[in-house]
Amino acid sequence: MKQKILTIFTRTPLHVGAGSSVGAVDQPIIRERHTRFPVIPGSSIKGVMADLWPEREQAKDKEGKPRVNKDGKPVMTRVGDGRFLFGSDDANNAAAGAIMVGEARILAFPVRSAKGCFAWLTCPLALSRFQRDTGCASLETGALSDEQALVSEGSSLLLDGKVVFEEYALDATTTLSPTIVDTLAPLCSDSVWVNDLKKQLAVVSNDLFAYFVENACEVAQHIKIDDESGVVQEGALFNQENVPSEALFYSVVAAQDGKGNDKERPATEAFDLLQAKFNDSSVGNLLQIGADLTTGLGWCSVKIV
Repeated sequence: MKQKILTIFTRTPLHVGAGSSVGAVDQPIIRERHTRFPVIPGSSIKGVMADLWPEREQAKDKEGKPRVNKDGKPVMTRVGDGRFLFGSDDANNAAAGAIMVGEARILAFPVRSAKGCFAWLTCPLALSRFQRDTGCASLETGALSDEQALVSEGSSLLLDGKVVFEEYALDATTTLSPTIVDTLAPLCSDSVWVNDLKKQLAVVSNDLFAYFVENACEVAQHIKIDDESGVVQEGALFNQENVPSEALFYSVVAAQDGKGNDKERPATEAFDLLQAKFNDSSVGNLLQIGADLTTGLGWCSVKIV
């Protein structure tokens, strides 16, 4: 089995919903139960990738006859590269796919900054998880208090020796390890990330990071106007929580040997197919994940690392 990292950089706000809620937010996003960090389920990512291989053909029964369902409609099944990567859900000819996708975890979260426009925040826990999942060089930061932030020398976030994120003023220490910046920089090819990471990255405590990822997401109001009365239609007013644009997630993607086009195919070929599809001009390393495709939410830059 082979493993690689899929990074997801939000170019527009992202909503992968957890269903309706009776709380202050009607449509919250999915979060980890124990940390409240936002996540993207692996099933959501895998479903979006599978849609890049839409090819289907009519399934056949054991006697070779075309299959139809109880309504007389043809039963369709994946073929070719799509079947190799994502398997088949045809009950009479089921097959597991070569690709296994883990949930995407937050690694860098954008928040408003009094200087430098905005900051990408991360924390020791997020960095430790990334180190564990990738086996990269040590990303240790040392102990951090809730009143402290680590930034790079020459950071654009500095304001008289402090940094101000949302309503929090923190003591800034310009001792952020270059190893952390050098490790995170290649994860995304988006020009915003590449050009501004070193100047706008800050490491804060786990508790403060947990506060920001739970309370600094945007909440969008949705209404529907009745054409006749000119006021909000009854039952059509709700709010929706979104992960802001410029957030960086990562997911562990594994691949195993499989069978496609009636031959055995190695796991490395699965990654080659994904990378070729992301490099295709019709996709352009851009995927739409989550809700509200037609209103511009969920467009993300993706990269296989």
